[in-house]
Amino acid sequence: QEQLAESGGGSVQAGGSLRLSCPASTYAYIGWFRQTPGKEREGVATINIRASKMHYADSVKGRFTISHDMANQTVYLQMMNLKPEDTAMYYCAARAPPLYDYRKFLDPSAFGSWGQGTQVTVSL
Repeated sequence: QEQLAESGGGSVQAGGSLRLSCPASTYAYIGWFRQTPGKEREGVATINIRASKMHYADSVKGRFTISHDMANQTVYLQMMNLKPEDTAMYYCAARAPPLYDYRKFLDPSAFGSWGQGTQVTVSL
């Protein structure tokens, strides 16, 4: 089973940008999720690599972009106009089987392989 390893987290001021990376070559679906202490993990953005279809949480639409670089076999999460409420541990997750229920695209329980996480901190 391919191991996932996120990178690209860091500390930025509000309004700044970061790009997270997740090398993954064997999965059909890659998602970015985030979690803060005391809260449930939530879906941020996912991509169906073969269909090039993306899904976003309402809270990040227009600010975050998920993409897949075929040459590097890497999924990116470009985060723009970051806000303090975006502060969280961000996880890359993957799924191989087809996912037909659109309600599951941002559901952490639908993804079986996880990275260790990368911290994103946004300050005022």
